[in-house]
Amino acid sequence: MNKIVIAIDSFKGCLTSEEAGIAVMKGIKTIFPDCEILLFPIADGGEGMLDVLISATQGKYRTLPAHGPLMELIQTRYGISGDGQTTLIEMAAISGLPLVPEEKRNPMLTTTYGTGELILDALEQGCRRFIVGIGGSATNDAGLGMLQALGFRFLDKRGNLLGTGGKIMSQVASIDTSAVHPALKETRFTIACDVHNPFCGSDGAAYIFASQKGADARMVKELEAGMQALSQVIRSATGKDISNIPGAGAAGGMGGGFLAFLNAELKPGIRLMLDALDFGKKIKGADLIFTGEGRADRQTAMGKVPSGILEEARKQNIPVIVLAGSIEDADQMNRAGFQGVFSITPGPVSLENAMKPEFAKENIRRLVTQICSVIHPFRNSFSRR
Repeated sequence: MNKIVIAIDSFKGCLTSEEAGIAVMKGIKTIFPDCEILLFPIADGGEGMLDVLISATQGKYRTLPAHGPLMELIQTRYGISGDGQTTLIEMAAISGLPLVPEEKRNPMLTTTYGTGELILDALEQGCRRFIVGIGGSATNDAGLGMLQALGFRFLDKRGNLLGTGGKIMSQVASIDTSAVHPALKETRFTIACDVHNPFCGSDGAAYIFASQKGADARMVKELEAGMQALSQVIRSATGKDISNIPGAGAAGGMGGGFLAFLNAELKPGIRLMLDALDFGKKIKGADLIFTGEGRADRQTAMGKVPSGILEEARKQNIPVIVLAGSIEDADQMNRAGFQGVFSITPGPVSLENAMKPEFAKENIRRLVTQICSVIHPFRNSFSRR
């Protein structure tokens, strides 16, 4: 084997993308010590996206205080690309679910205001291009909080200024844009979005995702009613019907908020990552690619990190192997085109033990060593592809 590429997503709650990748590299080197190995830390628009983009663009972090999901002031950060032209924001860093204690999770109250503060700060720094990952949100406010931080004012039927949280969606009767930051007119947003759910309806943000953010059945119905009402107000105010646009329901409707009020494009997160990394060009001549994630199932082949890797690899006829902590629907993934799908777990083991980082690293190293041992007798046929 002359060249092997590693592009593996994080194993959530266990290993970062880089940690998993280093374990794979150790396994490869055991059998192919002279092989060229390219390691790409990778993410799909949620956790880890900011670090990947900072690395890919040789950018820098900017740290500042902003308001969390429950309007508590916390220290957070975003990135600016090395050329100073593009702001890199990971929504989860300021409006993410892990920032809210489980007993306080309530999408009627949580807000995206802090994400708007990060955008505002970057506008003041002179940035006019943004890449924003909107995975992992704690919110279902359709991005209204973000827009409020940027100067949008949402009013009820009596003209009273509304507060924050998902609860205000049903009360919005008019939108005042007179105080909106003027730089937004010349600003472009690329939104890393990996779900195709519409803004509202049975497959919309409230019904599909709100319960994961702390909503009970009553709240889900109220949030859905609010999104239905809000979509009509948005249509009247902007002429845009976002109710059925795929991806508008991402991050509790934040995808729709971006589309309705800002100069935004929704783009699959993995596609955005691979473009930033110039992945297609760098993998030329590779004999094999290792990818994977914590859990592999039918969604793995439908827009997540491994599917994006596979799409690029197939253009160059490079075989792709998936590594995962747990596996479902392996047959479907094989039909999608993956050369092999392997669980790193050696046998029956408790979830607690499986999630221990050192245990997982050793399992990855051991498995990759085994795979490479099988490949070794046929290495020349790989290199002649």
